[in-house]
Order: sequence, then C-alpha cells, then structure tokens
Amino acid sequence: MDELVVDVSVGEGVALPLPAEQVEAAVRRAVRAEGHEAAEISVALVGDAQIAELNQDYLDHEGPTDVISFALHDEGEAPLGDVYVGVPQALRQAAELGVDPREEVLRLAVHGTLHVLGYEHPEGEERMESEMFRRQEEILRSVLAGDTGS
Repeated sequence: MDELVVDVSVGEGVALPLPAEQVEAAVRRAVRAEGHEAAEISVALVGDAQIAELNQDYLDHEGPTDVISFALHDEGEAPLGDVYVGVPQALRQAAELGVDPREEVLRLAVHGTLHVLGYEHPEGEERMESEMFRRQEEILRSVLAGDTGS
C-alpha cells in the first residue's frame, strides 16, 4: 500500500449533520498528523441498530455506542482498519455535552482512527487526561480550524 485511502460510507437512513467528505478529510488529517503517508481506513457512519449489534458481537456490551474500531494490520505494516461511528449516539452525546453535532461526529471519527493507529486510553476519569484524548482534541482543533463549513 503506497497511498492513503479513506472510504466513508453512510448507512441507510442515517441523517448526517455534515457532509461525508468532512469526515474523510478529518480521518486523512489524523492519519497524516500521526506521520503516516500510506494507510487504508474505512469509516462507516451507522445507525443505532448496526452499532448495537457490533457492540454486542465484538465487545459483549449491550446497546448502541458512539464508536467502535478495528485495527486489521500487523505491527510494522501500513495502518489498515475499520471505524464505525454510531451517528444517533453521537447526536445524543452532542446534545448532552452542548457541542455542535458536526464536531462530535468528527471527534468520534478521529477517535476511532487513533485506535486503528495504535492508541489506547484508560477507562474512567483518567480517560480525559490520556495522551490519546489530548492528541484527539489537538487533531480535532486543527480540523475545525480548517473547516469552512462547506
């Protein structure tokens, strides 16, 4: 793999608060910000039913969640992975947190991408203090700063 390939798909019936191209651009920025020129990342923007099924099947957790990612490459290989963003959950979280729904969807796409790139974070309160979350917010700020809203 010699190039950066990002494929974004929108699940049937999923109402996005932003163009899918903005999600693609955010994922590209995250990959490049972490020093990778070649990678293949697939991002699926899905509804509650699909993300709940993935959550149950792969993580043994019940109900919808915000993001699930799968790194599919071996160490030393170019990053390859799948990111699933639960859009309805992202919209609920945005409302609860008082943030723009577009920002929350982008945040989750970047978060999932960082997991594919090898980042991990602790659970609980330390989560927000982790290197991964600091990096996520730095990348998100750069994405939003370059975002003209078009």
